[in-house]
Amino acid sequence: MTTILVVDDEREMRKLVELHLHKAGHHVLHAEDGESAIELVQTSKVDLILLDVMMPGKSGFEVCEEIRTFSSVPIIFLTALDAKTDLVKGLKLGGDDYVIKPFTAIELMARINAIFRRAGISTTNEQHKAGIIEHDLIGRQISVNHEKIQLTLKEYELLHIFMNYEGKAFSREQLLVRIWGIDYEGGTRTVDTHIKTLRLKLGEQAGKYIETVWGIGYRFEVVE
Repeated sequence: MTTILVVDDEREMRKLVELHLHKAGHHVLHAEDGESAIELVQTSKVDLILLDVMMPGKSGFEVCEEIRTFSSVPIIFLTALDAKTDLVKGLKLGGDDYVIKPFTAIELMARINAIFRRAGISTTNEQHKAGIIEHDLIGRQISVNHEKIQLTLKEYELLHIFMNYEGKAFSREQLLVRIWGIDYEGGTRTVDTHIKTLRLKLGEQAGKYIETVWGIGYRFEVVE
């Protein structure tokens, strides 16, 4: 799985971009300032950086320039600037591309995928296994004990998130936003209903991998 670092001082923008990236199957790290971003690149495996230009403290251009002293990780600038001189400056400092705010999810993902293709980076693993569950990411197919099972789109997306973040507890609200979207008007009972049917379809053994975390929500963990 590819890891993308989102650097933006606006919390809502980070959350929105993270939502789109998670839906595309990417692991996401985030930083709210330049210093934190530089530290993460130095200490974590990062495949691409989405870097806001206008930030307090170090600007995106300054962060890019410093990162280029020790890393060639691809960088896409997120900018509200439309002056060509500023965009050219960013590319000369070592940026690989830019997206002008406001942007659509389709445009952002197209830019990211283009960068990954040029870098020869695979955006997905073909197979993901957790206990007796096998996930064919190319065919979007789930098998339990080598037998294929049919899931609805929402059930599939829930399981996809759980398997990508094994051991992490998610609240019902977090799952609702990630799967149904921030504008969904239904309540968290929707999550409970889909978890119930997902467990049934996975069967007695694999269904136990989805644990209820009382007072929080759910966690996926392989138990034998």
